[in-house]
Amino acid sequence: MSITETGVAVLFLNRPHKRNALSQDLIDELTRALHELDRDANVRVIVLTSVGQSPFCAGADLSELAQISTAKAHRIGWLKGLEVGFATVRKPIIAAVRGFAFGGGFEIALMCDIILAAADAQFGFPEIKLGTIPGAGGTQRLTKAMGKHKAMGLILTGSPTTATEMERFGIVNKVCSAEEDVIDESMKVATTVASFSAPAVALAKQAVQTAEATVLNAGLEIERALYYSSFSLHDCAEGIAAFLQKRAPNFEHR
Repeated sequence: MSITETGVAVLFLNRPHKRNALSQDLIDELTRALHELDRDANVRVIVLTSVGQSPFCAGADLSELAQISTAKAHRIGWLKGLEVGFATVRKPIIAAVRGFAFGGGFEIALMCDIILAAADAQFGFPEIKLGTIPGAGGTQRLTKAMGKHKAMGLILTGSPTTATEMERFGIVNKVCSAEEDVIDESMKVATTVASFSAPAVALAKQAVQTAEATVLNAGLEIERALYYSSFSLHDCAEGIAAFLQKRAPNFEHR
């Protein structure tokens, strides 16, 4: 983990010998780190990627999954902590995907707010080949993002797809060329977002998440309430004043 002077934290999935497969220990470490960064006032944006040249994430650790029965899965809430860990972070999370994001790795990317991918990156849900299904929100988020039929095709065949295809369907924000480093490009986006008012960014993230989780009329009401609440921010007053005075705003993140 590292934190830049611009308020960007880079968080690494660090289990390269297992292709960053999701063990319970890795899940616990990841969610704990996200919680710490969310509480750190010096951090305004989080970039999540893989360590070294390792792939983003191969999915669930099958050696652990093989030991989990239906009863045990319900008892320990297998993968639920991962979902809750991401859902409670108010700061934007940018996924910088190299290699591949399969199964739970793809689900982690979908939990992030922005996804950048290397040109040769691949995404997919191979769970059907193992006699199971995605279990950390993959069936829901992918269907909402790209529609029933395309999601069915990926989930029911277990076939991987390219970063370019995911960009075409609006899952990936940018496919980085061979000449571009995906982490560098993600840092540029993160630095831009971190330059804006942190509380306003948090409100914007909450409003967009509401659109994913509720019907339009309810979402509009919540968006309006969040919009009105931004009027009390010091940064909102500063942003409007700066625009009227034709100068750059000086956001204090309050």
